[in-house]
This record gives sequence, C-alpha cells and structure tokens, in this order.
Amino acid sequence: MEESCNSTVQVLRESSADKENLSSFEPPTKKIKLTDAFSEGKSKLEDRLSGILCCAVCLDLPNCCYQCSNGHLMCAGCFNHLLADARIKDETATCPNCRTEINRTICIRNLAVEKAVSELPSDCAFCNQNLPRYQLDYHQKEQCQERPCSCRYARIGCHWEGPFHEVAEHERNCIHPRKTGEEVMSSLEVIDVQKQEEQKLYSDIFALLSFEKITFNDLQLKPFRTDDFITRLYYETTRFTAFSQQWVVRANINSDLKNPTHTVNRSLSYQLVVKTKLTAPMNMYFLALSGPFGGIKMKSKIYSFEFTAENAETGYVDLPIDSVECNKLLASKTINFRLVMFQVTK
Repeated sequence: MEESCNSTVQVLRESSADKENLSSFEPPTKKIKLTDAFSEGKSKLEDRLSGILCCAVCLDLPNCCYQCSNGHLMCAGCFNHLLADARIKDETATCPNCRTEINRTICIRNLAVEKAVSELPSDCAFCNQNLPRYQLDYHQKEQCQERPCSCRYARIGCHWEGPFHEVAEHERNCIHPRKTGEEVMSSLEVIDVQKQEEQKLYSDIFALLSFEKITFNDLQLKPFRTDDFITRLYYETTRFTAFSQQWVVRANINSDLKNPTHTVNRSLSYQLVVKTKLTAPMNMYFLALSGPFGGIKMKSKIYSFEFTAENAETGYVDLPIDSVECNKLLASKTINFRLVMFQVTK
C-alpha cells in the first residue's frame, strides 16, 4: 500500500516538473471568430447612433432637440415637461443625466442632431418599409399602400376603414350610394349637428362684435405661490382697466388638484375678477385668445357672467388648450394671452 502511494507521488512530481520546464504550458489560444460583435456592430451603425442620439428621458429619437450645458439631449416634449414639473414643484429644473440646471436660456437647440436623426432609417408604421425619417411622413400620408383610409361615402353612413389599396374595390361594392334618401338622412343629421355647433360659435362671435362696448387687453399671467404649509402654484395678472373698472385674471392648474405633477393630462383654468366696488350690475361676455406674443394653439370659447357687488369674480372656467400646450405654458416664465370683453348694455 505504501509503495503504491509513493509511486503516485513520484508521478505527480515528475509531471509538475515537466510542466515547469515546458515553455508552452499555456491554454490553447481560441480561434478568432470571423463575425465578432464589433464587426456586426459596424453593419448596424444606425442602431448605435440611435442609442447615442436618443432623448435622455423618453429614449426616443427627437425631431426637435435641446441639449443641456453638458451636451445631454432632450426632445422638445420632455424638455417642456421637465420645466413644467419644476414650475409646479417650485424647484430648479435639472438635466435627468447630470443634474445640471436647465432652462430656456441655458439650453439650446442642437440642429446637428436633428439633421442626423432625420437621415436615420425608420420603419413605416403601416407597411414596415425602411425609409429615412425625413421621407417617412410624406410616405405615410401619400405613398404607402397600407395606410388606413375610409370610404368616400362616410358622410352618408359608411363606417368602413381599411388599407389604401382596398379602397377602390370597396367603393365599387359599397351599398351606401344605393340607399334611399330617407336612409341617408340619419347620417347627414349627425354631420349637421357638428356643423351647427361650429357655425353657432362663429355667429356668436360676430354678434358680440356688434356690441357697443368692446375692449381687449394683452395680458401676462405671472406665477405665484400660496401661503399654505404645502404651497401651490397659481397665476395672476397685474390690474388692468376695462369699462372704467379695475380687473385681474387668475389661473390655476388642473382645477387646483392636490398633486398636478402626478398626471400628464394637465389643464389650465382661469377666472375674471373685478377689483373695484360696483354700484350697478355688469353683464359681461369674455373670451380668451392667443395673443400676438403667446403662440398658443387655443380654441375659442365664450363665457358670460353678471358681476355685482356681491359676486365680484367668476368661477374657474377652462382655458381651451390641450395638455401639450399646457406644458409649454407652464415651462414659460409668463403666459401671454389676449382677453376680449363685451359689456351688455340694457
């Protein structure tokens, strides 16, 4: 038994001594892959550029691109959203990457990135054809055979929707052109209601323009904070004169919800307040519009209110803008708009 153990030890010593004397005691070199990761990446330059040029917030390629002082990129929508969040929270807006301060003065447009992004390929949402981004919009609206279309007889009740290349065949077999006038009338009545609402708005505006007492003021809503323990953001104009009275306009966000930062569907509401003591009731119509320096996409909506000594302020009414425009306004230092007022004389 001892002899076998000694022989085993001797063999191990000899083998280890041989390994020390051998200069080639190294693991065999691996075969070089002909298609390594680097060579594969070369053929997908657009994929690597997409990761470099994407927005730091939403990780999508920006059509309109801003950059912080350290060069980190943000698309226009995310940039406005960051500034709006900081305005609501009463904080300094910072870059999501490096936490440096961002605002409209410090951050600049990066036109080189915008041009580079426009040259990168992207897939059509309907036919998956690969095209440069600057051609994609025109292709999807005018050229793509798979783009969604509706029947030209939709005005008389046809609800068919399908790809463009099937439109001609559907319209040849569509049953709606062969319907009687009585069957078509129900569809036309729905369209008439929509047109009547639009026509009523314009008719009301033209009727108000015939009033004797009309005034308009280009105003600025400036941000302020309440004195509560948890402060809230609100906006207010300076006093202005209309119809020999002093007025102000106030505005708040999302009808003064507790945490407007928790939602992306933001809205602005405003109220008109008379600051002087009224001796007689004043029946007023008022209308907020995008001013000459506002640049807001705003719809028209007319409101009315009777001001008295007891009721000196209206309730909060909606400013007719969408959430994207609301973020743009909140990202600005001030909100510029035009207020048109009409007094009804008895």
